[in-house]
Amino acid sequence: MMNELIERFMDQLEEGLRIGRNAQIRPPAGGINHIYVAGLGGSGIGADFVASFIQEECKLPFLVRKGYSVPAFVGPSTLAIASSYSGNTEETLISYDKMKVQGARLIVVASGGKLIDAAKADGNDFIQVPGNWPSPRACLGYSVAAQLAVLQHLGYISDRCLNEMEAAVAMLRNEAASIREQARDIAGKLHKKIPIIYIEDRMEPVAVRLRQQINENSKALCWHHVIPEMNHNELVGWTEANKDLVVLYLRNEDDYARNAVRMDINKKIIGKYAGEIIEAYSKGSNMIEKSLYLVHLGDWISWELSVRRNVDALEVNVIDYLKGELAKV
Repeated sequence: MMNELIERFMDQLEEGLRIGRNAQIRPPAGGINHIYVAGLGGSGIGADFVASFIQEECKLPFLVRKGYSVPAFVGPSTLAIASSYSGNTEETLISYDKMKVQGARLIVVASGGKLIDAAKADGNDFIQVPGNWPSPRACLGYSVAAQLAVLQHLGYISDRCLNEMEAAVAMLRNEAASIREQARDIAGKLHKKIPIIYIEDRMEPVAVRLRQQINENSKALCWHHVIPEMNHNELVGWTEANKDLVVLYLRNEDDYARNAVRMDINKKIIGKYAGEIIEAYSKGSNMIEKSLYLVHLGDWISWELSVRRNVDALEVNVIDYLKGELAKV
């Protein structure tokens, strides 16, 4: 059951940190000018979180691509991470081959599959995470911890991020009961509605994660946008009352002051048209703790919605059908 996997999130973070810290990653032979990650779904969102966590420390550009193509700039001066929990994601395998041809310094993060086999055959470093989890989207902790560990081993970041993730585990355990209670309340307000998620731009991965979890776990559509960008476009779209639209603002006490003011003004404007406006504030003393708090809250919201909608949160039959049809071509 997905709820059992969500309950194990803190255990997974701890295990991911232990695996990452014990990994053997060789320094690149030549100079590295940028970092590039290929990954999709639950593995791709892990890279998005890493990008947000390291933005104030890492001196190198950190780029994430979710698809088949690989930019021409990826080459010998690129540290390229291929991330796929299953190790069999079609797009990531194709990207791996392209990055290999273009001469990138490749590192793999996976639980097994063809990607680990390729890394071993090609002599590339890899971090192999446990493969006994039935849902890749429930393995965010492994993905984030492994990728941060790679950067820490190679000296592109300090051990701050790993230490803050460790502290986040204790915080989440202390807040577990209140997170569950808050998730039930929010899910009740989102049930039979279309959720719209707004968040400050620096924390967009949190909103993306919640949107994806509602899509997969709750079997429902929703959308998200970020402040301040949505003030330059989407805000103008709020012109008609629709009680089926419920807006969830994910906020932090330390949001940039101008963004906090924008959100307050936005609430006045959108409140005239939306069925309801909900605010959820993070807890924690740094960006990593705040992000993981909201991630855990969002995961529980998606589970509570799945219960109310009477759907199987683990089931992804339509994705399996898509993969089956692709295999025929």
